[in-house]
Amino acid sequence: MNVLFIDWGCFGKADAIFTLEQMGYKLTMFSHKDYQERISQEFSQAFDDAMKEKTYKFCFSFNFYPVVAESCKKHELPYISLIYDSPYVPLYSYTIIYPTNHVFMFDRQEYLKFCNMGITTVHYITLPVNATIIDFLAKKEFDRQKCTCAISFVGSLYNEDHNFYDRLTQINDYAKGYLDAIMEAQLKIYGYNFLEEVLTGKVLQELLRVSPYNNDRYGVETLSYIYANYYLGRKITFLERTRLLTSIGEHFPDKLKLFTLNKEFVIPHVQNMGAVDYYSEMPYIFANSKINLNITLKSIQSGIPLRAMDIMGAGGFLLSNFQADFLDYFIPDQDFVYFSDHEDLLNKIEYYLSHDKEREEIARNGHQKVKENHSFEKCFQEMLQISNLL
Repeated sequence: MNVLFIDWGCFGKADAIFTLEQMGYKLTMFSHKDYQERISQEFSQAFDDAMKEKTYKFCFSFNFYPVVAESCKKHELPYISLIYDSPYVPLYSYTIIYPTNHVFMFDRQEYLKFCNMGITTVHYITLPVNATIIDFLAKKEFDRQKCTCAISFVGSLYNEDHNFYDRLTQINDYAKGYLDAIMEAQLKIYGYNFLEEVLTGKVLQELLRVSPYNNDRYGVETLSYIYANYYLGRKITFLERTRLLTSIGEHFPDKLKLFTLNKEFVIPHVQNMGAVDYYSEMPYIFANSKINLNITLKSIQSGIPLRAMDIMGAGGFLLSNFQADFLDYFIPDQDFVYFSDHEDLLNKIEYYLSHDKEREEIARNGHQKVKENHSFEKCFQEMLQISNLL
């Protein structure tokens, strides 16, 4: 059985390839420069040529691509896509409704949003993780000084070039005050994202004036979706992450190591270690940190982020903000720990830094659950079963 695998530099590619091959599939890797375009004649022709060579059971990609959906519909080829990015604007394409699609989303609230619009090609699934790789990596040499941490945070601070909010320098005072107020309000609320709902009227028009957005005739995303998630959501995440990390630095001096893209960013009493490699370094950090922090990007409404799954997959202790989807699969204070606000975060850091046995047991429980229930093999089996391809 042949599978057409859309090849790009995605996380989890090696694990997905290995899993599909172990399941008996023969993979053809298909790459093209226009894979992210909404429409491309060049891509369509290259896809047509690939279809002449073999008969495929299905096409697979991490994330959903309208140009792939177009070609799969043309050839009546089932298209399975597993979404791990958020926000992810290509989902807002008319191609999402094609009957050949099987789109798997990790954020239940986002999935329900599409369901409530009558779209039947979307499904909900938790992201998979390779929880056995840490057993292999533990036998290899690694930089113990760099990867051993009392507290670690791995992730972007969203203060790099893609912080669109800071480009709104010409916005009027009313809109600026309104946006600042709703961001501060959203910062205080976990488990519910209301930003799209409150971006209306004059404020939305002012955003459009200062930073125009054109979704062209192939996209169906709303202006409120774009500005709420790509502008405000990332700015809120920057504010939340820097405030929490700064507070941790104040209360636990030199205990926190920050692994982030912007090596020059300074937080007092926090060690900025710069970026780390996803495969060769990150699992060691998770496995050798007493506490691994997850502070979820605000556009992920209820889903379990890939970072949280990676932490548990590596056998690390996970301390996360509240995300409702955790409760579908994991037990708080048994498999992971969540904090409800700023003060709760500091209290739980203090507690778990001094309760080694309890912390280590929670880490073991979380690791065992992802190993048993959220492997790549189980994920693919579930997706294929739902797609009627088994």
